[in-house]
Amino acid sequence: MTDTTRFAGHGVMITGAARGIGAATARRFAEEGATVLVTDRDGPEAEETAARLRGEGHAVWARVCDVSDRASVEAAVAHAVDACGSLDVLVNSAASCTPDTPLFEDGPDEAWARDLDITLTGAYRCCRAALPHLAAGGRGAVVNIGSVNGLQDFGNHAYSAAKAGLGSLTRTLAGHAAARGVRVNLVTPGTVRTSAWEGRDEELDEIRTLYPLGRVGEPEDVAAAVAFLASRDAAWITGTTLTVDGGLTAVNTGFRTAVRHPDDD
Repeated sequence: MTDTTRFAGHGVMITGAARGIGAATARRFAEEGATVLVTDRDGPEAEETAARLRGEGHAVWARVCDVSDRASVEAAVAHAVDACGSLDVLVNSAASCTPDTPLFEDGPDEAWARDLDITLTGAYRCCRAALPHLAAGGRGAVVNIGSVNGLQDFGNHAYSAAKAGLGSLTRTLAGHAAARGVRVNLVTPGTVRTSAWEGRDEELDEIRTLYPLGRVGEPEDVAAAVAFLASRDAAWITGTTLTVDGGLTAVNTGFRTAVRHPDDD
């Protein structure tokens, strides 16, 4: 059961929170008592998400934030401190994933730069702007949203490189921020049913068979992991990667299926 007071008095800022994992995470923190700032490049959709949660009685606000722009990030962080009263948790969920070209050598510089700038450097910008505020309260936490793409090959060269880099940034920042009372961790989801998969139910059904737990993830699965790492329940955890992937990266389901024991027949 959700603890409706675990984040009482906490201010939380989430990037890329208009939909999907970010929106589910905003709901989770709000339901646990936090005041939440939903940020996204899509201002109207961010406001729609925030308004829906406010209508349910939660303290949730919205702000346009383009993580590729330093001024936009700094303004959003300042707004979070003002709107929430403090900034205790930063969740970096904003990302860009450009489909690969059929041949690696045909990939445009622009697509590579965009994916790294939003997914990795965007998180860096947000952490840089938020860290003094997170440290001021003595209970600050950063949770970055990575991906299994940063751990193994699932395609998408630039996106995967950015997510792998986010893992490294998580560890180095955790080392720096620990003395300032701020914890920094990473959640790495597998396939999650978001709007990116809309109209692709047959494909998701095929993908589901690769997961030992027999299903793809839901945004709420990731939100629960984020809330744990940001909470006092994880007070002695920093610099770690929590893989939320239904066992995908731990178990080679295809191999286990191909190599069957004679007694299985």
